[in-house]
Amino acid sequence: MTVDEIKQSHSMCDIVESYGFHPNRAGFVPCPFHTGDHTASMKIYKDSYNCFGCGANGDIFSFVQGMEHCDFKTAFYSLGGTYEKPTKASEMTIYHMQKAKEKRKREEESLKRKIDLNNQLIGIYVTWLKKSEPLSDVWCDCQNALMVCLHHDEVLQKELERGGIG
Repeated sequence: MTVDEIKQSHSMCDIVESYGFHPNRAGFVPCPFHTGDHTASMKIYKDSYNCFGCGANGDIFSFVQGMEHCDFKTAFYSLGGTYEKPTKASEMTIYHMQKAKEKRKREEESLKRKIDLNNQLIGIYVTWLKKSEPLSDVWCDCQNALMVCLHHDEVLQKELERGGIG
């Protein structure tokens, strides 16, 4: 497929959603290109995007380049483009890109599951702290375990903000 064929077959919204971002009704998502952004500052248009926070903008190819940290040719191949008759090497490049993307997605989902489980554990310890007599053995054990869980939660949140495992 050529650049124009790829642009016609993939909408910007589809590409953004494939990376786990879901535009709100107005078409905004949190910008993945600058850290600490929890508000929806990136507007997704039919065939382009624009971040009003950091100024990032472009089409589906530049979005994939930014997300995958790759050059145009690799982004082109990962979206199904071909420059010439596909060779074994180009097919392997596409295959490895897809596998790497799937691995990142699995790692991110695993990290989110760990965060959810840790938050549930924190809730259990807080409940036991409220039920227990202050400074009793149970209360002290729960307090110590809660401190460990809170530290673990902080580490997991920083890892998620940094871009996942690896």
